[in-house]
Amino acid sequence: MVDHKDRSTSLSRRAVLAGIGGAGLAAAAPAIRPASAQGQVTLRWWSPQNAPAQRAAYNFQIESFQQANPGVRVLYEPTSDEGYPAQLAAAFSSGQVPNLVTHLPSFAVSNYWQRGLLEAFNDVIQAVGPQNYYEGANRIYEITQGQYAGTGIGNSAANMMWLRKDLMQQAGVARAPETWDELRDAARRMQRGGIFGAPLPYARNSMTSLIFICFVHGAGGRIFTPDLQVDINNDAFRNALEFYRSMRELCPPGATNYSWGESLTAFVSGATATGIYTGRVLANVAAQNPRIADHVTCAPYPTVSKSVAPWTFNDFPSVMIPKGAANLEMTKRLAAHLFRADGYIRQLHAAPGHVLPVLRTISTNPAYLENDLIKKYSAEVDLMARSAAAGHNLGWETPRHRPNTKAGQIIASHAFAECVQRVVINGDNVATVISDTQRRLEEIMRS
Repeated sequence: MVDHKDRSTSLSRRAVLAGIGGAGLAAAAPAIRPASAQGQVTLRWWSPQNAPAQRAAYNFQIESFQQANPGVRVLYEPTSDEGYPAQLAAAFSSGQVPNLVTHLPSFAVSNYWQRGLLEAFNDVIQAVGPQNYYEGANRIYEITQGQYAGTGIGNSAANMMWLRKDLMQQAGVARAPETWDELRDAARRMQRGGIFGAPLPYARNSMTSLIFICFVHGAGGRIFTPDLQVDINNDAFRNALEFYRSMRELCPPGATNYSWGESLTAFVSGATATGIYTGRVLANVAAQNPRIADHVTCAPYPTVSKSVAPWTFNDFPSVMIPKGAANLEMTKRLAAHLFRADGYIRQLHAAPGHVLPVLRTISTNPAYLENDLIKKYSAEVDLMARSAAAGHNLGWETPRHRPNTKAGQIIASHAFAECVQRVVINGDNVATVISDTQRRLEEIMRS
């Protein structure tokens, strides 16, 4: 691991701070040799976030970085939410790693760090300025005491419940459901005229696994004990499976093939009365189905009872540097540049509410707040920001839990998605499925 005390590869924090708050238009200027003095430098940036508006924001950041660093070329190379584990495995195996990887969940970062595959990120965090982050924002990346495996590029509230207020009114649903019984009742009443109640996923993919984990917490359960022993052979996990099965009749027939894109589209297009997703819903509704824009709102996803608090899935979209990345000093400089206010705000505005700021100085920046969608849906954006700030994921289930560096492997195994499919689609015995899933999780934790 890189020694975070080694100042020979550090960035100039003062220079980067000039670009984080206020106007934020000054270029970061770490104390390293200009690229032109070293010949042409090429940096490769990977990310699974590739919507056109996001790509435009990335292009702005790339162009401004290249202008500030003559002789440097940044290549943006898209990956995918489902495909990045195999792509990165091949890159590590071949030694042809990208310089920077962004927007992967924090549990993937902790997995790669534990395997010795990442450079320490301390220098970049210092360059951005620890005091500019929300309190505790980087705690999840401190896998090894005193060293950080990465940092957040944003926050997300991935399991917000989206609602159509017009459909609620037509069906006599007076308020947002807070419990599972209320959700099922509301979805049934709104399921009419070709509109289904919900777009939950039932496919063998990461969305099904991640969303089902949210339901386990919504049942008052957990996947692991705080000391990372598997803890699913209990009533909470069974109740989550049974409720998830009961919702299948309220989802479109194609839900057996749903991943994130299909679930999002189902709500945005008007095919479902409720949704489950991040704030990307807002930008997609505005662009693709503006007739429902005045009727869309969100709420925390319901739980089994009002005595169980909502559990928000925040995958903590991240920034990390693979071990062995070429041109490390310039790579760190690029990482810090992503937080310069002018470019960072463009990233956030590419899908307002989808990726929320990790920097306090950005969330109060007038340039960030002036976005039309953020102004129109200020209550929804505020709710998502509060929910995300208190959010967790399988890599860090609660404040009492140790970081789980095997979370990425567990999600990639599709153990929970297959558990759901066996119960919901195949009709297998619930007790047998839970027992099999527990053994499988224990094997992964021992591996």
